[in-house]
Amino acid sequence: MTRSALAAFAAAVSPTHAPAFPLSVAALRTELLSGLTVALALVPEAVAFAFVAGVHPLVGLYAAFLVGLITALIGGRPGMISGATGALAVVMVSLVASHGAEYLFAAVVLMGILQIAAGLLKLGKFIRLVPHPVMLGFVNGLAIVIGLAQLEQFRLPDGNGGHVWMTGWPLVTMLALVAATMAIIWVMPRITRAIPAPLAGIGIVAALVIGFGIEVPRVGDLASIKGGLPAFHLPTVPFSMETLKIILPYSVILAAIGLIESLLTLNLVGEITGKRGGASQECVAQGVANTVTGFFGGMGGCAMIGQSMINVTSGGRTRVAATAAALFLLSFILFASPLIEQIPLAALVGVMFMVVIGTFAWQSFRVLRKVPRVDAVVIILVTAITVATDLATAVVAGVIVSALAYAWQNAKRIHATTAEEDGAKVYRIEGPLFFGSTDGFAELFTPETDPARVIVDFDGSRVADQSALAAIEALAARYEAQGKTLVLRHLSRDCHALLNRAGQLMVDSEDDPDYGIAVDYGVKAGVLGGH
Repeated sequence: MTRSALAAFAAAVSPTHAPAFPLSVAALRTELLSGLTVALALVPEAVAFAFVAGVHPLVGLYAAFLVGLITALIGGRPGMISGATGALAVVMVSLVASHGAEYLFAAVVLMGILQIAAGLLKLGKFIRLVPHPVMLGFVNGLAIVIGLAQLEQFRLPDGNGGHVWMTGWPLVTMLALVAATMAIIWVMPRITRAIPAPLAGIGIVAALVIGFGIEVPRVGDLASIKGGLPAFHLPTVPFSMETLKIILPYSVILAAIGLIESLLTLNLVGEITGKRGGASQECVAQGVANTVTGFFGGMGGCAMIGQSMINVTSGGRTRVAATAAALFLLSFILFASPLIEQIPLAALVGVMFMVVIGTFAWQSFRVLRKVPRVDAVVIILVTAITVATDLATAVVAGVIVSALAYAWQNAKRIHATTAEEDGAKVYRIEGPLFFGSTDGFAELFTPETDPARVIVDFDGSRVADQSALAAIEALAARYEAQGKTLVLRHLSRDCHALLNRAGQLMVDSEDDPDYGIAVDYGVKAGVLGGH
């Protein structure tokens, strides 16, 4: 390929918002070699996930190609790799078992539409609500899941439709080749960076196995990857409400899991490459990719943290590498299946084990001893749930626990100092007033023993929600029942507008705060006051 052709290819797949200059030949070579490495690692993963879902291996390979290509071209983060994933496959298996693959294709189409809607509504921005301890748990849990998935390659068919664990020399040979691959990947960057280390590991070990005729499991032992171009195919399911009732629950779960895994991977890759933003764009890209994939007989997919790590650590930083990976994968299916099927699984397992080592947040062991106990619990909880169930459940559980812990800690911060001012008792409130701290707020006051005039100063506090407003209304009622005067000061304009019974008790000050209240501004003040 000539220099001008290489430059044209780089310009064609570069993001529209990127600087208008082509990659150098050296950088483009790195991107293409990184894409080739990713494509080789995608083959056994896609085949394995297709088996998990209960569909033909080509259904997984087509998904890896289509999802990978579309997200590479229009996704929110250059360098990310998407394809068929185990997190989605485990959800799909029950739908395929009960209704068949055609219902799966329909569910994938609907899944894509839901993801497009999420992107257009800019729901991807809510991924910023995921705390750092949840991210650490996500990374660690996914690294463990990737590692455990490789153990399946150490099992052999038993001749009766089942599998047994390797023993004896087959196991020794497999382990030796895995170790050799990992050693090559570790030492290669110290020799040269012209070739991505994972690609060198795969190539050298494959050459040894093929050249010496070593008997070990190979890619072809999983299934044949030979096939044609994916063809447009309308899912052959009844177009009815009954079909919608069947596929909608699966589509919602698949869309949620796919977006959560993709957006967390987007953040992780962003930390490595120094990029930010793109969450809504990634949602739309995942949605378009899955919608198209469903119409071409693919099982759908999302971002793949393992392959993304292979890509970025191999030097893939632009859309070229991810696009090349998808095109290489298609070429394997169309033209190079006999050669690819000869690659030993041990080499690919070695690559994935190195991904596990590089992905796992080893510093979290030190962090656990230094961070607050709640954060340590969240890290361990998310890691365990990711391994035991699925990523979406783990992340949601981690966010909920973190939010509850944050609310509880802030609920305990509410307190008051008291002083005398012109014969009146002044309560200076400190700490946020919200649903979690309203009980503590009420306990600060003693209307029965307070003087005839009481001032409540909110200068050191912040009224956060409707529960806080209701607590202020209730306090005003308590002092009113005692026939005493209550004055409220340093409340925001929203509080002035929304409070009812206590409204006439507020005083205006030039230094009143200006912030919004987390309530529906259409709610009338009388509702807040219980009228």
